[in-house]
Amino acid sequence: MKDVNWVALIVFVLLFGFITWLGFMAARWRKGDLDLLNEWGLGGRRFGTIVTWFLIGGDLYTAYTFIAVPALAFGAGAIAFFAVPYTIIIYPLMFLAFPRLWRVANKHQYITAGDFVKGRYGNRWLALAITATGIVATMPYIALQLVGLQVVIGGLGLSGAGLATDLPLIIAFVILAAFTYTSGLRAPAAIAIVKDTLIYLTAFVAVIVVPIQLGGFGHIFSAIPPAKVLLAAPTGNSTGVYGVYITLAVGSAMALFLYPHSVTGMLSASSAHAVRRNAALLPAYSLMLGLLALLGFFAVAAGVAQMPEFAAGFAQYKANFAVPALLIHSFPSWFVGVAFAAIGIGALVPAAIMSIASANLYTRNIHREFFNPNPTDKEEAQIAKWVSLIVKFGALVFVLFVPAQYAINFQLLGGIWIIQTFPAVILGLYTRWFNDWALLIGWATGTIVGTAMAAAVQFKPTWPLMLGGWTLPGYTAFYTVILNFAVAIVLTLVFNAMGAARRDQTAPADYRA
Repeated sequence: MKDVNWVALIVFVLLFGFITWLGFMAARWRKGDLDLLNEWGLGGRRFGTIVTWFLIGGDLYTAYTFIAVPALAFGAGAIAFFAVPYTIIIYPLMFLAFPRLWRVANKHQYITAGDFVKGRYGNRWLALAITATGIVATMPYIALQLVGLQVVIGGLGLSGAGLATDLPLIIAFVILAAFTYTSGLRAPAAIAIVKDTLIYLTAFVAVIVVPIQLGGFGHIFSAIPPAKVLLAAPTGNSTGVYGVYITLAVGSAMALFLYPHSVTGMLSASSAHAVRRNAALLPAYSLMLGLLALLGFFAVAAGVAQMPEFAAGFAQYKANFAVPALLIHSFPSWFVGVAFAAIGIGALVPAAIMSIASANLYTRNIHREFFNPNPTDKEEAQIAKWVSLIVKFGALVFVLFVPAQYAINFQLLGGIWIIQTFPAVILGLYTRWFNDWALLIGWATGTIVGTAMAAAVQFKPTWPLMLGGWTLPGYTAFYTVILNFAVAIVLTLVFNAMGAARRDQTAPADYRA
């Protein structure tokens, strides 16, 4: 075990203890019957604008985001900043589409995207595809939150071999499992307020103090290799990294709000107006993300790669340790404890919401649809609680026994998979023109082709598309969802011409205020 930073560790443990207490006490907040899935899994749909803002922000901006985005800037440079425009592009989509989803879900008591698809298209197999995609894409996402937690635990000095390495992570998992089981969505909603406050504090302090220590922004950017500061200009018949940047931003924006935890956060709001107001307020997180991405450049200028603890002791974390190493180098131990707690708590909040969202999906769209169509309210909620534990346990096993790079690879696949639900979910909010079987075949085509493309390039997120003598490198998810759209449109024309039957539980008025 490395030398433990006791001051930082004590601050970290105290803050963790506080959010543990808060997670259990959340069961009494806006009290409701937690034996109802609507109460346990959606907080009774009673969260107002402010709580929803913290919840969705805590849900979308995860611990791994706070580590991985600056790590990408540290290692690869300017390409990392695609995360800033992509988290801006998503909010017009949220403003337009998701109040409609909230209204129809509230009208028909839908809890998941699978519920909506089943009601909209009347096809249990299309709903199953949406459900399975959501669960499978979310599992490695939860695992990556635990990877982020591993990094900060290692930064505190609690690393080594065997149980010494794994025990702190196991303890954090048990805490997460316990308060999620007890309090449902109320727990991450309450904790998100603390988490986001700490993250904002860390980001603003770091972006002020570190540049002062390093001699100002001019000195910092002069220390960054020119190849990292700007994207390389395209050459020949290729869009080069420009195409990668654009498609990563657009494709990631299309995918993010389709994840089950995103849908769960929005459906927990008290009204469609609360969702719309959050679409206007949430870009504040994009500002914070831009500041955090700069930390990767700060780490380059500070010479983090030459620091002994980074080069040797934390080699297993590679670039992911860039920000923790910068914080250790730049701040007193007590503030390191605060910053590491912010990142650690930033792992628990999204992991809790992800496990709840996955449990909601299984309970409503697999167990209820295929195994027990008439459970009591208490049975339904109890199944969801047990499934949430199983999901978290699976993610923990993944982290403990599978090398981290495989978790990252599967998470990249998750983006390719979840974006294939875009036609059925987002377009379904506006039109019933698409045939349900055409959507299912389009989903299958995009999923299979996207998985094969990713595997062919060793799970890198981009694909060099050859088209008309041009090479168009871009995000695999973006290209495959276009293929999905094309298949769904062509087959809808065919099936509609054949007079295929249409079923729709919803009415146009359900989508309007």
